[in-house]
This record gives sequence, C-alpha cells and structure tokens, in this order.
Amino acid sequence: MRREEMMRKIRERKEPWDIAVIGGGATGMGVAVDAAARGLDVVLVEAHDFGKGTSSRSTKLVHGGVRYLEQGNVPLVMSALKERGLLRQNAPHLVHDLAFVVPNYSWWEAPFYGIGLKLYDLLAGKYGFGASKVLTKEETLERLPALEPEELRGGVVYYDGQFDDARLLIHLAMTAADHGGTLVNYCPATGLLRDDEGYVNGLTARDAETGEELTIPARIVVNATGVFTDSIRRMADPAVEPLMVTSQGIHLVFDRSFLRSDTALMVPRTSDGRVLFVIPWHGHAVAGTTDTPVDAPSLEPRPLDEEIEFILETAGRYLSRPPSRADVLAVYVGLRPLVKGDGKTSALSRDHVIHVDTSGLLTITGGKWTTYRHMAEDCVDHAITLGKLRDEPCTTRNLRIHGYLRDSEALGDLEVYGSDADAIHTLAQDPALAAQLHPDLPYIAAEVVWAARAEMARTVEDVLARHTRALFLNANAAIAMAEPVAQLLASELGRDKAWIAAQVKEFRALAEQYRVV
Repeated sequence: MRREEMMRKIRERKEPWDIAVIGGGATGMGVAVDAAARGLDVVLVEAHDFGKGTSSRSTKLVHGGVRYLEQGNVPLVMSALKERGLLRQNAPHLVHDLAFVVPNYSWWEAPFYGIGLKLYDLLAGKYGFGASKVLTKEETLERLPALEPEELRGGVVYYDGQFDDARLLIHLAMTAADHGGTLVNYCPATGLLRDDEGYVNGLTARDAETGEELTIPARIVVNATGVFTDSIRRMADPAVEPLMVTSQGIHLVFDRSFLRSDTALMVPRTSDGRVLFVIPWHGHAVAGTTDTPVDAPSLEPRPLDEEIEFILETAGRYLSRPPSRADVLAVYVGLRPLVKGDGKTSALSRDHVIHVDTSGLLTITGGKWTTYRHMAEDCVDHAITLGKLRDEPCTTRNLRIHGYLRDSEALGDLEVYGSDADAIHTLAQDPALAAQLHPDLPYIAAEVVWAARAEMARTVEDVLARHTRALFLNANAAIAMAEPVAQLLASELGRDKAWIAAQVKEFRALAEQYRVV
C-alpha cells in the first residue's frame, strides 16, 4: 500500500468512481472495504492520517455495551454482540477475549449485576465470548489482586472483547487496497462537484504534501467524517441544520502494576452516569472514560483537569494502590460523534444514522467501533440505490481482515501485525533495524520502515501515535523516540535534515498534550 501509487490512480482516472468516501476513520474505512469487496470502484480521501481522530482514541473494547442494556436498547446490544463475534472471527490477530470483573461492595450488587450480565450472555447467543459467573470475595481478589479488599463482598465476571483500534484501522485500509480500493491520506476534500440538476456528483481535494488540486467525479459521495460531519454537509448547503453533538472522553494510562492482572475492572455506575473501565492493554493499564459535552469538534482535543481528577478519584476508590497524577504515563482524548437528541450526551443512543441531504450527499454518522461493519453494509446498500450502481451483495460477514492469523500470540510483540510479522522479521535481520527504539516500549526500528513502505505512514506522529502506540502508552518515551524515528522516515521518504528537525519539533509539541503535569 503505497501513497504514490494511490495518488497516481486518482490522477489518471477519467471515468467517475462508483463511490467516493470522505473520511478515513472506522466508518469511512468500513465503507471502503465493503464497497471494494463487492467489486465496486471506490476511492477514499482523508484530510490527515487514517484514524487521526476518534477512531484511534477509543477505550480499546469490542463490546455489546452493557450500559445500553440498562438503557433498554436491546436491538443495539444484540447487533453489537453479533458484530463483536464477527470481528473476532475475521481479525483474530487483533481482537481477543477479555475477562471483566464487576466488584461488589454492597449486598444487592451481586444479584443485580449477575442477572443483568446473564441477560447479556443470553443476547450474545452463539456469538458469546464466555459465560458470566458470580464470584466469592476470594475468587474476585484472585482475578483482580490490585482491588481494594476492604468491604469487598465478591464480584461478577463476564467476557467481552479487546482490540487495538488504530492497528485494526490500518489493516482495514490494507484490506480495502487488497480488494482494489484506492485510499489516500493527507488529501483533504475541498469542495463538492454538482451535475446540471444540482446533485452532488463528486468532490475536489488537495494533496497536502504537494498542493496539487484533484477533481474526483463519482456516482455517489459518502460523508463519513464523524465529529466533522456537519462541516462537510455545509459544503453542500451552508444553511443545513446541524446533525451532530459532540462529547469527549479521556483515558489515563498507567504502569501495569496498578492492575497486576490480565482481567479488567468494570465499575458499572460512576458519579457522572458512565461506566469506568481499568483494562490491561499492551503491557499497561488504561483507565477511562469521561463524558464531557464540547461546543465544537477539534483535531487534538485536550483533557480538562476535572476529567483527570475524576478518573484518578474513581479508580482510586477501587484499587488498593490509588494512582496519582505523577503515575500517569499518558492521557489521550477522544470525541464521540453523537446524533442530536434531548438530554445528557451519556444517554444519547450509539445507533448509527444514514442521512441523505437534498443535494444527494449521503452521510453516515453515529455508531461505534464494534458495529463499523454493519454500518458500512447499510451505507453501501443505500449508496447502490442512490447512485444506481450494480447491485452486488455484501461479503464482509466472513471477509478476513488483512493480516488474518489464527494463532498470532506466538508472534509476541509483533502480534498486531498478524501475517505481516514475517516481513518485519525479515527487515529486522539487519541489526540496525532490530534495535529497540526505547527501553520502556517494545517497538523496533523495522516497524518504522514497514510503516513507511507498506502502511502509508508519512510523519513521526503517524508512526508513534497510530502505527505503533508509543504516544498513547508513554508520552515521555515517545518524545525520546522522535529523533530516531524521524531519521528512519527521512531515509525511507527521501526527506532532508530540515524536515527531520521540523518533524521532531512538531511531534514534541504535540506530545506535551499527552503528558499530565
């Protein structure tokens, strides 16, 4: 998957594409995979790196949504549980079972949550990940030795899924490319094309690296830009009624010693009405999340002090070693694309919405990572009807994601690459590329070279935030890695010393936002 080749395909094409997608997050990439797998000609443009926004900043869970069950949204839960099962089936190198313990400190909690989680098991049906069970106090502490033991009565264990969101997104991009899709990052859409009757029939875009202006005709244009949905809709109609509201959630990352387990902690009811998780992830412990309404979406949302304190205080109530600000290795912030409704953002449905503006622009928004495949199927079905495209059936229910490998655990730190790990091992036969980039994180130089050659990584941030997860795991370590990563990238991309210096400076400024001081 090479950017130069993708740009050439866009530049040389004269015929209209079947589908043009704006937005390279989970939703847009899902649409590209679905359309390409059906044999449709699909092109996708992304203004920044694939997954720069919301899609790399999740809680890292593939789940049905226990709290949606409490809200009574059984259809959403059942759909998500089914999609959870399909995702594990199709990307076993990236999606794993994870046990969660709900600790009980009051007499009524065990029967209350026990019954709710039995219903969760029942709704999962054949897509279940394991049966829930009520635990004694001793069994609870055996699974979560870092739990606060005082007044603990027991717990309930249940099973959900865990994944690496940005790595899945990259592998979805590669899946789309494997099936003939054309995708390009750092290529923002700048406008929409119209036919004689005023309907949208393509878009204009700009190559952010060269400034080249591109014209991309298409039979149907899909707006899949998440929290930025309304800005694209305003390209078609400046007076359009907003569809979205936005909230942000933050996550704090700690050393694994705060959890000391391969089991996750789930607190079902916090003071802000959300669920709090503390989960094991890439050798660390991740705690989140909050729900704070924001006035307008931004590319790099910042954590609020009160959000940081809320997670520290809430997690500290349940952990025998309460974390402090000094223990935070990284903080990352994600925005939720929520379709407008009444009441608190935490109560808004995570169902997706497909909206067709009077201009013919097709927008898909809302939803959640777990249901990306179903959302894409629904969107492409609509696109086929609206664009009068040939009616091909969806094939993604059983479509293996790029890198598919049933037994990837043997790959160790390269597990997230699946079948691509062999190519990285080959690169690492060069001792210089086998070198670890920082003693606190497992990443090696060969991964940087692979990201540039095969995954369209273009910047230090791309490599350290998404192609590896260094910035999300340990901001100080990522800052220290910036210089060697910039040098490796410059060698691959043909950049000069000035570029290296600029990249290191830009990344270090960005990474400061991921530190808690």
